[in-house]
Amino acid sequence: MKRVVAVLVRRTMAQAAPPGVDPATFLAAIAEDTYEMAAGLDLVTPVLVTSVPGLDDIVWPGTEIVTIDDAEPLKAVLARLHADQAAVIGADAPDLPPLLVGKLFRELGRAEITVCPAENGGAVALACALPAPDWAEPDLDADDVVGALRAQAPGPRRVATTPGWHRLRSAGDVARLDPGLEGWDNTRALIRAR
Repeated sequence: MKRVVAVLVRRTMAQAAPPGVDPATFLAAIAEDTYEMAAGLDLVTPVLVTSVPGLDDIVWPGTEIVTIDDAEPLKAVLARLHADQAAVIGADAPDLPPLLVGKLFRELGRAEITVCPAENGGAVALACALPAPDWAEPDLDADDVVGALRAQAPGPRRVATTPGWHRLRSAGDVARLDPGLEGWDNTRALIRAR
């Protein structure tokens, strides 16, 4: 079974750059940290899905890069991934613990879609078998992703959740990064240098 973990980078994610940090540099740092976490996982293939040009140098050689439009819906992104199962992770979660990605895939044994909810609404990540279920119109930025998907699903048990995490959506969210966690080295260095 082929599993991919796609790191989703959209231009709007740069808006969380703290004062004194260049937004483009910040976006590249969080995207690289999230990608490095995904690339370090066993039994998955990392993919970069981006609307931001020039991020080729943050990925390992041979990594597939899928170029998207900023407004491209998540369902269209999922349709462009080639695997049996896929997880899509927002690049604005650079300190996401790898264990939570594993839980997304594990929950697919009992549900068609699994969601890692984000604090303050939306979702950090979502996983499903491919092709994605016809009934689902997922959106990581919807206020209540889980509620919306369960309303779309033929039955509520088709959507599972994992423990939640946080995304960096504003400069104040940088304070949510957990200094005790390994990883997110690029973001950490950038924040310390300002």
